[in-house]
Amino acid sequence: MLSLSQSPTDPAFVQNPYPFYHRARAGGPFFHWDDYGMVMATSYAAVNAILRDRRLGREVPPERRGPIPEHLAPFYAVEAHSMLELEPPRHTRLRSLVLRAFTSRRIAALEPEIQALTQDLIDAFPEGEFDLLAEFGQKLPVTIIARLLGVPEEMWQDLLAWSNAMVGMYQAGRTRAMEDRAVAATKAFVAFMRGYVDRRRADPRDDLITHLIAAEEEGEKLTTDELITTCILLLNAGHEATVHSIGNGVKCLLEHRTPRAALAPGNVAATVEEIIRFDPPLHLFTRHAYEDVEVMGHTIPKGAEVGLLLAAANRDPAAFDAPDRFNPARPEKPNLSFGAGLHFCVGAPLARLELQIALPILFERLPQLKLAETPRYADVYHFHGLERLMVRKG
Repeated sequence: MLSLSQSPTDPAFVQNPYPFYHRARAGGPFFHWDDYGMVMATSYAAVNAILRDRRLGREVPPERRGPIPEHLAPFYAVEAHSMLELEPPRHTRLRSLVLRAFTSRRIAALEPEIQALTQDLIDAFPEGEFDLLAEFGQKLPVTIIARLLGVPEEMWQDLLAWSNAMVGMYQAGRTRAMEDRAVAATKAFVAFMRGYVDRRRADPRDDLITHLIAAEEEGEKLTTDELITTCILLLNAGHEATVHSIGNGVKCLLEHRTPRAALAPGNVAATVEEIIRFDPPLHLFTRHAYEDVEVMGHTIPKGAEVGLLLAAANRDPAAFDAPDRFNPARPEKPNLSFGAGLHFCVGAPLARLELQIALPILFERLPQLKLAETPRYADVYHFHGLERLMVRKG
């Protein structure tokens, strides 16, 4: 097995991590990433197999759980109720309750709102050069998830700031200042959600929070703490990936001079899948082994944590022909950007819907849209998104 060193905060890696992924994959489906002190899976087959293997999961094994630093206690008190970090049977119960409220019908019903909001945001674009990420990529998904949950959409800037601070806990090179910001955001978010849930209990509406409150399975409901954590998770995950996907997607379409036909009704779904495969918003996820597990000739010992390089799997030439080429007409094959198996992202249908609606409208309204400067990726690994996206209308 190869052992490689590569700082995830190195500027060259931040701007283009794919050459490193190819170098790592050349040595086989696994390598040891020295900077993380962890074995990483790079191939599509290995990542897909681990995502679907129930002998590996998100929940930290008891023998690996260390004491939580006192200053991080508020953050991990919320994480303790997150279905993203849990395994069955508790994960099964939480996910089932969420899916009873977060239905495909409810997501599909958002289509007219996404269309109208996209048009409104484009109408408000400033003249001259502007940051499409700030004016469009951030506002669209955070407003839609706020409307879906039923929280005041005029709070979108607070929601965005809280979310950005909290996901900083997962970034490489995390500092004490980032931790303090995450904890302050967590406290503010929890206080807001606790008050809002109380109001919805007293005054039910036709929104996701009300439906989460009412959701039952075999007589069980979400507790208040579970409900608060679930709403925070949906708000954070419900827009974070979409923000990056919109920015990365528009960059990709412009840089490759993609024909407008790729965004036609019969083609847009395939184009969105290719955007998500080619430059996904999340590059690294992890799993813990609950017993010795052999995958493609490599044994992951019980108790070990293994990294899954989703973006490397999506560029595996064994799975995708000419994987470094952006090809909206690529034959359909599932990518791993939203995971697979038990923890497949519950927000994936909403993210896909937003991209499939927003991108065609954007390029129809602004057919001469151009980059005003070379886009640069932000130093936010394990995520992968732009610092800004400066454009002009033509």
